[in-house]
Amino acid sequence: MATLLFRLNNVPLDEADEVRILLEEHQVDFYETTAGRWGISLAAIWLKEETQLERAKHLIAKYQRERQENAQREYQEQKAAGTHDTFLKRFLREPIKVLIYLLVAAVIAYFSTTPFLDL
Repeated sequence: MATLLFRLNNVPLDEADEVRILLEEHQVDFYETTAGRWGISLAAIWLKEETQLERAKHLIAKYQRERQENAQREYQEQKAAGTHDTFLKRFLREPIKVLIYLLVAAVIAYFSTTPFLDL
C-alpha cells in the first residue's frame, strides 16, 4: 500500500530534486503526485512499499539535518563577512517594495485591532 513520505507543498525546487536523487541513489521505490492545475491537491512523494518507510524517513531526516547545518554555516559565514541581508540593506536596495510591505502590514494591523478598540 502506498505511504506518504514527503510533502512537496512549499518545498524549494532544489530540495525536492535532492530528495528525489537521494531516494533513487538508495533504491527506494517511490512515485510522486502533483498539486494539480489549481494547486489544491497534495504534492508529495509516496512510497510504493511501506516496508521501506523507516529507512526512507531516516535518509530524509539525515539529509534535512545536513541541509540545515549547511544553511546555518553559510549564514554565519555571510554574517562574518558582512554580506548577509539585513532590513536596512534590503530597504536601501528596494525601498518602494519595503514601504509597500510595511503599509500593507499596518493596514492589516489597523483593521485587525480596530473592532476591539471600539468596545
